[in-house]
Amino acid sequence: MSTSDSSRGARSTKPLEVVEPIGKRVLIRKDDDKKQTKAGIHLPDKIEIPTLTGRVVAVSAQVEKDTDYPIARYDRVLFNPKNAIPVDLEGDNRLFVVPIEDVVAVFRRGTSENA
Repeated sequence: MSTSDSSRGARSTKPLEVVEPIGKRVLIRKDDDKKQTKAGIHLPDKIEIPTLTGRVVAVSAQVEKDTDYPIARYDRVLFNPKNAIPVDLEGDNRLFVVPIEDVVAVFRRGTSENA
């Protein structure tokens, strides 16, 4: 077994760190901030249009069981970032634990029945 093989084996045994929201919360990966306006104007690096959208990464057991909150993993959502708690798990810090009350909309694809 070479040195690279032994280091590869050591990496595979290390468990991945997982964030599981508790209570009425969801874990959201925030979408990238926009660097260009709708009109096509490129913004300098210091100026960005903040986005309030993201994808649900995890849903707490309490929210999952509550029929008042039709939200599931991988849903794209609009959320109020005021009470969002950043999770310092990734270098770019795009993960947030968000109270379910601050998720204000879920994006759904329209069906032909709604047209």
